[in-house]
Amino acid sequence: MVVLLADDEKLQLIRLETAVKKVLPSAEILSYENPVKAFEENKNVKIDIAFLDIEMPVLNGLQLAKKLKSINPLLNVVFVTAYSNYAVNAYEMHASGYLLKPVTEERLRIEIDALRYPVDLKLSKKLYAKCFGNFEVFCDGLPLKFKRSKTKELLAYLIDREGSAINVNELNAVLWEDEDHKSYLRVLIADLKDTLKSVGAEDVFVKRFNEYCVDVSKVDCDAYEYKRNNPAAIRMYRGENMIQYPWAIFEE
Repeated sequence: MVVLLADDEKLQLIRLETAVKKVLPSAEILSYENPVKAFEENKNVKIDIAFLDIEMPVLNGLQLAKKLKSINPLLNVVFVTAYSNYAVNAYEMHASGYLLKPVTEERLRIEIDALRYPVDLKLSKKLYAKCFGNFEVFCDGLPLKFKRSKTKELLAYLIDREGSAINVNELNAVLWEDEDHKSYLRVLIADLKDTLKSVGAEDVFVKRFNEYCVDVSKVDCDAYEYKRNNPAAIRMYRGENMIQYPWAIFEE
């Protein structure tokens, strides 16, 4: 695990580094007083967690977080500040956490246990499906872009069914309830195939006669790992699964 620390106050940086070393003794820690240097020297480094002070000269913590996440969207950013009035800004940045100074080991452990993106799941597949919270899909660490929101929902349902073959009638009923949209469903299926093909992940989608499924062996997924009793996935689950879809019911 690689952890980046940035705080222009030397004493606060030392305190933070000490706490992180105690909570994450095996982590590689990159510590900086200069936020510009922190970015320039780590543009090509796969960072798992960044603890960033917000009020820093030249490049503040919010700006640094934005630059780092433009390179690595799955970066966990935890803002560390002496002021509580930045909480809204942190939320808008989709931060993984928010710590008030002085940082304690207890609070640090709580934030690490609640990280937004997996650190210990050891992702190895091209595609990663994040089901806990809002459903999102990443390809090689970058968000997968969908032309249609229904195409994304179609993939979400197939992933939710964990490789079970689903026929057209069931897909139509789930996506539109009582309305018949089978002709549009064919458009979505073609769109999903094209979307996956564009990122070299077309083998994830499988067609069997008039049925469809995903090849679960080619997808990393937090929900799958949870059911395998992976401790990292268990820590990530907060009782919310694909919350944008009314049909999503997670069986714990």
